[in-house]
Amino acid sequence: MKDMNTNEILKNIADAREKLRVIRFTAAGARSKNVKESSALKKQIARSLTELRSRKNAA
Repeated sequence: MKDMNTNEILKNIADAREKLRVIRFTAAGARSKNVKESSALKKQIARSLTELRSRKNAA
């Protein structure tokens, strides 16, 4: 995460949010094959946002 630039982190956040949205809508209709995937995506988003915030405060 620390070796990525800001634009890559923002793209990573957008992709993870889109995956999470898709998982939520598919979970509403049927059973999920990977139950832990949504919580892992939430943690990935949080880590990315934390890294962005730390860079913003350091600058």
